[in-house]
Amino acid sequence: MADFDAIYEEEEENEGPLEETYVAMVPDPVVVRGAGNMTVFGLSNRFDSEFPNGLVSRVAPEEYKATVMRVNSILKKTLPVNVKWLFCGCVCCCCTLGCSLWPVICLSKRTQHSIDKLLEWENSHLYHKLGLHWRLAKQRCDSSSMMEYVLLIEFIPKIPIYRPD
Repeated sequence: MADFDAIYEEEEENEGPLEETYVAMVPDPVVVRGAGNMTVFGLSNRFDSEFPNGLVSRVAPEEYKATVMRVNSILKKTLPVNVKWLFCGCVCCCCTLGCSLWPVICLSKRTQHSIDKLLEWENSHLYHKLGLHWRLAKQRCDSSSMMEYVLLIEFIPKIPIYRPD
């Protein structure tokens, strides 16, 4: 009968080749924060169109500015309506037990979806070819625990670099 309490050591074979490791060196993403004077549910009414230093030699300043202006035009069309609904929702909040704020939340989601669709189109037509990926992302504000939406420009690694261990 076998001894179940016995501990046997198994020999490990280290004779095979080690796995190759590929590391892609990717810079930190560029963050474009809202520069407007009004924020509704974390979405600012305008993004700064000043060209960031992290994108030098990656994309033309004119292309960057055109994309930010397209995003700003969506915000310019949708956020005033959101603010009006937010004001009406706050006035009627006590009577409706908070249900009057739902239209504002839905309109805010629609605005985010519109910006996401625009950035998806921009990525597929231009930025993926340049090794960049734009997206709308939530980040914590520097000065408080509140969340805000920012434009995040990530770098896509093109060729992995071989690094032996």
